[in-house]
Amino acid sequence: MVKVAETAGFCFGVDRAVNLVYDLIDKGEKVCTLGPIIHNSQLVEDLESKGVRIIDDVSQCPEGHTLVIRTHGVEKKVIDKAKALNIHFMNATCPFVLKIHKIVSGQTDNTVTLIAGDENHPEVLGIRSYCRGKSFVFKNEEELKNIIENNKLCEENSLICVSQTTFSLSEWKKCEKILKKLYTNCKIYSTICNATADRQEEAAALSKQSQAMIVVGGRHSSNTCKLRDVCARYADTFLIETAQELKNIDLCAYDVIGVTAGASTPSVIIKEVLKSMSEENLEKEVETTEEVVEIADTAEKADKAAVKASADGEATFEEMLEESFREDENSKVVKGTVVNITPTEVFVDVEGRKQTGVIALDDLSSEPVNKPEDVVAIGDVLDLVIMKTDDSEGVLKLSKKLVDAFKGWEDIVAAKDSQEILEGTVVSVVKGGVIVLTKGIRVFVPASLTGIARGHDLDILKDTTVRYKVIDINLARRRAVGSIKVVVNEEKKAQQEALWASLEEGQRLTGTVKSLTSYGAFVDIGGMDGMIHISELSWNRIKHPSEIVNPGDVVEVTIKKLDDENKKISLGFKKIEDNPWEILKRDYPVGTDCKAKIVGLAAFGAFANIIPGIDGLIHISQISWDRIKTPADVLSVGDEVNVRIIEIDFDKKRVSLSMKELIEKPEEVISILADEPTAVEEADDVSGSDTPDSPVAEENDDAPAVGISEETEAE
Repeated sequence: MVKVAETAGFCFGVDRAVNLVYDLIDKGEKVCTLGPIIHNSQLVEDLESKGVRIIDDVSQCPEGHTLVIRTHGVEKKVIDKAKALNIHFMNATCPFVLKIHKIVSGQTDNTVTLIAGDENHPEVLGIRSYCRGKSFVFKNEEELKNIIENNKLCEENSLICVSQTTFSLSEWKKCEKILKKLYTNCKIYSTICNATADRQEEAAALSKQSQAMIVVGGRHSSNTCKLRDVCARYADTFLIETAQELKNIDLCAYDVIGVTAGASTPSVIIKEVLKSMSEENLEKEVETTEEVVEIADTAEKADKAAVKASADGEATFEEMLEESFREDENSKVVKGTVVNITPTEVFVDVEGRKQTGVIALDDLSSEPVNKPEDVVAIGDVLDLVIMKTDDSEGVLKLSKKLVDAFKGWEDIVAAKDSQEILEGTVVSVVKGGVIVLTKGIRVFVPASLTGIARGHDLDILKDTTVRYKVIDINLARRRAVGSIKVVVNEEKKAQQEALWASLEEGQRLTGTVKSLTSYGAFVDIGGMDGMIHISELSWNRIKHPSEIVNPGDVVEVTIKKLDDENKKISLGFKKIEDNPWEILKRDYPVGTDCKAKIVGLAAFGAFANIIPGIDGLIHISQISWDRIKTPADVLSVGDEVNVRIIEIDFDKKRVSLSMKELIEKPEEVISILADEPTAVEEADDVSGSDTPDSPVAEENDDAPAVGISEETEAE
């Protein structure tokens, strides 16, 4: 059995670059590329056969040629040089790579940038050229550890980390774990391309189910080599560039074989590999998804997004439209006036025609229609396409839907140039995304651009109205790709800017707790997040924010600080009326008697909790009228005792307590026998006497247990 990966073939960035070059060729333009447009020798050879020249330096660009910058980008100085030489160029750098350029170039000169990738790869060289401060490159966790050991990364510097878009996902996770452990202030940007991550995850899963893996792609392609490394962990793996190389591999010994391909591998090569495996009489069933079968049946320039967009079986709509406008008798555009409406058909008088015109309900509109009256009324003049002339019945079968779709396509193309926000209905969920219907045109929105988090069900968008922008157009194939996410982000940004302008320090707001960390809680205050530090959650000491709040809680907060440069909001949660010192001032003035719980012991006294959040000190001299050596002689942690508040220092946050103030003070008697040892001995001799009339006993009874002078007490 042969299993084919669903994500095999061109990724968005590669497909965009390749289509750009082919479109220029189709327009008759002379093209040269700065290095190979992608790392696939077969496609590069095909482009060379069509006149595309490969140059190594922008200065080599011949006059009259359009220079195309390759997908993995170039160093900043190359772009600057092309501009200086007034060379007409088109930048086909993958948008995901451009995003990394923007991240690193937006840092300060004191920012140290760590880059996960191959330091000699053109993409990494390009990224480093946009770094304003120091930069270091590592390809695995060992190299990262060496950089950390040999460099003082965070000394008076900020630190960020990005990755090459095709970096190994498993290796990235290891390195990310190290950085989070050692540098809590490091900003980590996960810039591995979604297509790369999906491809590697699927390759790993497929290789676990297979005995052997065939990886199709260029040997110089970074993402293809990463796929090979991923698959090699679980199955015997063979990297091939063409179907011919299968002749050198004996696959007969394997019962289950998996096939995947790099992001720069044309679909025609995948098709040839699958066909060759069948022809080699491997006697194995080829198990492919609908999407992969369609890829295998497309031409060399097949674009993956368009295939996904047509995965629901209606990809030939635009072809039907073109067919309808051919210059023959049965495809002319005519005008017709509505004369009659039935539940299933609309009848029209066609200008210049004697036959009756009929529009079936299905041909009336691309939108779902319950009854014709919802779309047209008697007397309406419509532009229509003659789909069929039925001479036997003397009628013309017409379509309004095709005309609307033709006009709709023009509107879609115009919206791409003007960046207009369009509305449409999500009519179906397909592999890799959703189909949005607008003005009769089906626009494909990839899953990553729907605004729905990865792993969540896209079905929640079905039959809903969405707002989106057209981000890519393939005129030759009449394919459009849209993004819901870009509109959501733009609207969110505008909302945040408006909200930020209205915020002031000290302002009271209501928000919803979104998430918790060990150091605080993040609260949504209406489109922006602020943070309540753990110290601001309670007047009492707490170990974790979950002791006070939980995600989903609606809370009242106060803006403590606004960081305009970084757009960060610090929030306060504690209420002044809950401040234990305010409660103490109000309800526990000096002289108040209350119960307190012993919470700590020291050589000089005991600490007792008066109210939650405030402990007072019972000095050793205030524990008892009797002299004691240590507080532990008479007190234990957990004891509840009666105390009197004898002093409060609100500035230093100190409270002094006394236990002995609540105990009756013994009469002070100075023994007259202090200097007469014989009297003391005599008192000792009779101290145990039971004779109540003994004069010594009476004297002993009246004497204090311990005599303490006022000076000693003060000490």
